[in-house]
Amino acid sequence: MKDLLGSPGTVTGFLLRIGQCSFAAGSAGVMVSAIGFSNFTAYCYLIASMGLQLLWSFGLACLDIYSLCIKKDLRNPVLVSLFVVGDWVTATLSLAAACSSAGIAVLYARDLKFCSGSGHLPCHRFEVSIAMAFVTWLLIAISSHVMFWILASL
Repeated sequence: MKDLLGSPGTVTGFLLRIGQCSFAAGSAGVMVSAIGFSNFTAYCYLIASMGLQLLWSFGLACLDIYSLCIKKDLRNPVLVSLFVVGDWVTATLSLAAACSSAGIAVLYARDLKFCSGSGHLPCHRFEVSIAMAFVTWLLIAISSHVMFWILASL
């Protein structure tokens, strides 16, 4: 089978994992910098989910670097199965966290009007963090899709 974009141990796989790390760190960082985020369980869940995503993606990015340096192929069934399960778990958690956080943001911004005026919640920071979480999920969804097809071809 030819190499798919985002395969483990390739430059595109490494760039995909770095993108996941960057957006997960950005999402968690923006959310933590917003005053009052800890009053909402969904936002705390978003931070926990993005933290897990950051650790998972960073670990796989390091594995990609190692594979590129020693020119070793990472496509064996056991390793790819681990990648598939890890990607599916983190993708599910990331999507659930982003959706629940988006629901809270819509509730407070549009339905309860807590975000209008000065001295209220930093809703723009919440929204930016949630948007970054959705981008993180999109990147991990691409990665899990690629891993699934690699596993199916082995």
